[in-house]
Amino acid sequence: MSSVSSLVLRNLELKNPKLLFLESCTTLSQLKIVHAHMIRTHTIFDVFAASRFISISIDKNLLDYALQVFYQIQDPNLFIYNSFIRGFSASKNPDKSFHFYVQSKRNGVVPNNLTYPFLVKACAQMGSLDTGIQAHGQIIRHGFDNDVYVQNSLINMYSTLGDIEAATYIFRRISCLDVVSWTSMIAGYNRSGDVVSARKLFDKMPEKNLVTWSVMISGYAKNNFFDKAIELYNLLQSKGVQANETVMVSVIASCAHLGALELGERAHDYILRNKMTVNLILGTALVDMYARCGSIEEAIRVFDELPERDALSWTALIAGFAMHGYAETALEYFSRMVKSGLTPREITFTAVLSACSHGGLVKKGLELFKSMKRDYRIEPRLEHYGCMVDLLGRAGKLVEAEEFVIEMPVKPNAPIWGALLGACRIHKNVEIAERVGKTLIELQPEHSGYYVLLSNIYARTNKWEDVENMRQLMKERGVVKPPGYTLFEMDGKVHKFTIGDKTHPEIQKIERMWEEILRKIRLAGYTGNTNDALFDIDEEEKESNIHRHSEKLAIAYAIMRTKAHDSIRIVKNLRVCEDCHTATKMISKVYERELIVRDRNRFHHFKGGACSCMDYW
Repeated sequence: MSSVSSLVLRNLELKNPKLLFLESCTTLSQLKIVHAHMIRTHTIFDVFAASRFISISIDKNLLDYALQVFYQIQDPNLFIYNSFIRGFSASKNPDKSFHFYVQSKRNGVVPNNLTYPFLVKACAQMGSLDTGIQAHGQIIRHGFDNDVYVQNSLINMYSTLGDIEAATYIFRRISCLDVVSWTSMIAGYNRSGDVVSARKLFDKMPEKNLVTWSVMISGYAKNNFFDKAIELYNLLQSKGVQANETVMVSVIASCAHLGALELGERAHDYILRNKMTVNLILGTALVDMYARCGSIEEAIRVFDELPERDALSWTALIAGFAMHGYAETALEYFSRMVKSGLTPREITFTAVLSACSHGGLVKKGLELFKSMKRDYRIEPRLEHYGCMVDLLGRAGKLVEAEEFVIEMPVKPNAPIWGALLGACRIHKNVEIAERVGKTLIELQPEHSGYYVLLSNIYARTNKWEDVENMRQLMKERGVVKPPGYTLFEMDGKVHKFTIGDKTHPEIQKIERMWEEILRKIRLAGYTGNTNDALFDIDEEEKESNIHRHSEKLAIAYAIMRTKAHDSIRIVKNLRVCEDCHTATKMISKVYERELIVRDRNRFHHFKGGACSCMDYW
């Protein structure tokens, strides 16, 4: 409002003290009391008083009620129109912002620089680039294209809608860049996946605020540069800047993906030391982090201490139980969640069906799958069908699993066929594997995993000609298997190992340690399993190769650097191969250690020569 408008409104408040209560209204009923007073005293017909009432109603997300007041105003002013444009831009009906913009122009109300930022925000909310371009045209037509407030909103709109070039063009045209300009562009680059350009801008910024730091750290986390997110968080701390909730959620999520328990514990301690409120968002992130880092007991403790819980916090814990193979516990917590009055969400069923799959609970899984639509009116999605195929396949019901895929009401995707192919590997069913493998290779000809999986199935049944054909097909199509890597955290640093790794500064000591481990587990009965090794090298080379797998190097380093009987936690990006699984079981027995391994599919708790997955993964 202008200073004149504010003065007029102040005089109205002095004459009508109840207007002063508007700011403190917290419920619709309280707002109605003030509204009734305004009607009784005819204050509602004053455009300045009405505009304030409407603005506060919109701030409290009472758009429908504000509209009722709007229709009683004879000549709405720009402030009122801007309030509705702003209100609807963040609502479920952002297109209505344009309705009020058009109506204001028809009534001869001239827009200002506060009109357009929310109009373009509505375009971003609608996901319509064409409408955004039209709004940009209106901005140019009315002479606001050089207004930095408007320009910043355009950068955000174009980057949100995927036109990073347009966003960059506007950014470079801004004559006087402010912190919002820089931050908006950094957010745009992060949104487009270009974290390199985002970081270059971040480093060039003359002045950063906490929002900028948060945007860059969040950008790293969302684009899977988890180590960079933690690195930047450490830099933030070194600058003496206190992190906020958004930063900590990104940091905790990064620790979860890296399996960096020690770093996650430090982040949790930082939250407590700085007396940050562990609300639902932070609490759920912590539950997820502890579960993903292998500390399910701590995940339960954080969950139990949450002041309130929603479906997502319950789901995070249920998913944790599923990853660790605690199927019965996952089902117990699912039951407790339903009894608490919360309705399971789609992602909740993904978690609990996954638990049934890992636990081999076919009957319970089928029952839960049917209950989705019957009891909760949730239409199963592809990920739910995938869980069911995995459930049937792992249980050896391959014919039923294939029929289930064929009879699905939605077209099966590659992960669903992949689950069935994985089951064929476990149960050595070449007939179904061939059909499924060919379908997968047609669906995703660039995905190396399906070629390798089918090749290994052929190799196990001595179909060497088919093995060679697969290998040749991969070569012709230029398909390369992505390198496996394993992460191990020590003293707040995450060490990364790859197959045949020679880059680690202590690699010679690590290799000597592995040779010692190998000698001891061989004496205990271990023999190398080369079934999943490369199929075009002889047995001696295969055995040498499997002894350089990344998880073996990580375990050797961990044993070398940790105390006797300490638990060891490692994270692998691919599925654990059979030989590494067998070797790790033997290591847990010979060295009397618990080894907690997180692979692409689940957690494996190795202890006393056995694994929690019961050799079923």
